[in-house]
Amino acid sequence: SILGWKEYELELMRDRNDNVVVVCSIENFDPMGVHTGDSITVAPAMTLTDREYQRLRDIGIAIIREVGVDTGGCNIQFAIDPDDGRIIVIEMNPRVSRSSALASKATGFPIAKIAARLAVGYTLDEIPNDITEKTPASFEPTLDYVVVKVPRFAFEKFPSADSTLTTTMKSVGEAMAIGRNFTEALQKALRSVERKGSPFAFTGEPGDKAELLRESVRPTDGRINTVMRSIRAGATPDEVFAATKIDPWFVDQLFLIHEVAGELADASGITRELLAYAKRHGFSDAQIAEIRGLREDVVREVRHALGVRPV
Repeated sequence: SILGWKEYELELMRDRNDNVVVVCSIENFDPMGVHTGDSITVAPAMTLTDREYQRLRDIGIAIIREVGVDTGGCNIQFAIDPDDGRIIVIEMNPRVSRSSALASKATGFPIAKIAARLAVGYTLDEIPNDITEKTPASFEPTLDYVVVKVPRFAFEKFPSADSTLTTTMKSVGEAMAIGRNFTEALQKALRSVERKGSPFAFTGEPGDKAELLRESVRPTDGRINTVMRSIRAGATPDEVFAATKIDPWFVDQLFLIHEVAGELADASGITRELLAYAKRHGFSDAQIAEIRGLREDVVREVRHALGVRPV
């Protein structure tokens, strides 16, 4: 079984001269077993080694040629065994897909628009890049930021529905956020879902560690919040990984968010350095106010007085 393996996607485009570009790599936060539309996803892929990425790239280019996508784009999904690096191709969609829309928004590379031009005979080197206005579409996009997509569920409207996430997609929408690092983009995306209980909470009793870890085994719409509560209750990275099979790198990032929240709570006062540090990891004024026991407008006034503003 490939349940528990890491899941990745590549978006590729090919023209009539057999030029192929990889537009974007996407990594699923949840392991195999959860539909990619129901998983938190990250672009570019965070935990791939360069050798693994080049292998996926070579396989993807071979697939788009073998299937016969002469012009246009495709989406290819892979599973990688975290123990030995074995790669299995899950599926290939020779069309513009939901992931293509995410890749377009994440990179600024208009996949559908370019696919239409390729279909009427243009080649990638003849199509200008709308973002740089200097390079052609044959240059693969390079990201110096992180994009996180968080799915939006509506189980509250269907009380009898099973909230367990499986290979059948159950989300009704999604929110995307951009940050300088994963922690910032993740926290912004969780808030952007605009659903009560979606952003991380750092006050109050988290609950029993053992019970929270047992809950984390079952993938649900709120599992990431359950994992954070288990971390607050004293769970170790190894315990979280054993329960969820979420890649250790992502688990470490959740622990980093928890550590920043702890530093905010323990600090004797709010300094410019502390506020900037919290903002770099995606903490909102409301979260900082909750942690410090202040009103949100007070935190905002202090932040402005210290000169910490969005850039």
